[in-house]
Amino acid sequence: MNIAPRPAEAGLELATLSGFGNEFATEALPGALPEGRNSPQKVPYGLYAEQLSGTAFTMPRHEARRSWLYRIRPSAGHGAFRRIDQGLLCGPLAEPTPNRLRWDPLPIPEAPTDFVAGLATLGANAPGEALSGVTVHIYLANRSMERVFMDSDGELLLVPQQGRLRLATECGRLDLRPGEIAVIPCGMKFRVELPDGAARGYVAENHGAALRLPELGPIGANGLANPRDFLSPVAWYEERDEPCELVQKFQGTLWATTLDHSPLDVVAWHGNNAPYKYDTTRFMAIGTVSFDHPDPSIFTVLTSPTTAPGLANMDFVIFPPRWMVAEATFRPPWFHRNVMNECMGLVHGVYDAKAEGFLPGGVSLHPRMSGHGPDAATTEKAIAADLKPHKIDGTLAFMFETSQVIRPTRFAMECPQLQPGYDACWDGLPKMFTGGR
Repeated sequence: MNIAPRPAEAGLELATLSGFGNEFATEALPGALPEGRNSPQKVPYGLYAEQLSGTAFTMPRHEARRSWLYRIRPSAGHGAFRRIDQGLLCGPLAEPTPNRLRWDPLPIPEAPTDFVAGLATLGANAPGEALSGVTVHIYLANRSMERVFMDSDGELLLVPQQGRLRLATECGRLDLRPGEIAVIPCGMKFRVELPDGAARGYVAENHGAALRLPELGPIGANGLANPRDFLSPVAWYEERDEPCELVQKFQGTLWATTLDHSPLDVVAWHGNNAPYKYDTTRFMAIGTVSFDHPDPSIFTVLTSPTTAPGLANMDFVIFPPRWMVAEATFRPPWFHRNVMNECMGLVHGVYDAKAEGFLPGGVSLHPRMSGHGPDAATTEKAIAADLKPHKIDGTLAFMFETSQVIRPTRFAMECPQLQPGYDACWDGLPKMFTGGR
């Protein structure tokens, strides 16, 4: 299926995640896409045909993800990879802890640091070689990449918090700002450029089934994230015959090789295995118009399922601006314990369950069955509130929710940004019981 670029988004192409049988085709030079054959004997412009497979060849058609890339040089043309320093990426894990944890924002380094060098791993629930699980990173960068990166361990969900990103990928370019998210498929080569000179944000590395839109069930055909609001790039290429370092994350470690050209040389492509972005302001929030709370699953943007129906390897959930109108209801997120594990971040504003201490760029981690909910100040205010309709505005929080326990790294447990007194935010909850003797 050929999709024309959206006029208001020059250089971007409308993409859909509603059905993985949808095909997209784009070319940077007229006639670069072969007609009728994926791998003809001679590709137009003397290009090479190469398939990027995101799933096994024999996956059901609706699950299969693959794209054909027509490039100046094939990816096979490189020398041996060598191990390189990986800084704070995928460091050793600390002992499992049932404690609730929260971190202040990690500082952006003063020394020149690109996206790859600035990746700091906060926790993981599976090793790099696993075919399920999630690893959570923070990126802290102050210079654009001159090298190119690919992750062979999983797809990357990027959530910018400070500073814009320009993602130059094999499939084209995506501009990304705080409030938007992007997904880079496993094995896709890309470079991160920083238009604002400094950037911080969150990364969920998904080792399981590829992210897709959740089923809507009783919600019906509309609501939450709409397929038409996901954008993937039109073809764009670099023809640069000069040395370029290619860094690969493989089994939790970093490796590098030097090419004699830019690997971002795809002149045309078609398929459904491509990077994409989404503007969270387009999310259609669903909520109660009577009383009580729907479950927070109504805020799911993307999900990575497991073989158990309804059990996610990972959900990406956002808490955007929205109206609160429930009657006779404690309106903040209720106190709860959960079999899932919640890693939360804050892009901007104030999260409606915390009066203070949870800062933009910060992180909280609530392991399975840990009791949590609004802090004492928020609880007191909510119980006494005059329940008129009001709008939660000027905020964007999100959650990586996963069915496996996230173990923090030793770095995360030892860094000065770990808040030692996080539990104290619930200390002020008074006993209000009026029964008994």
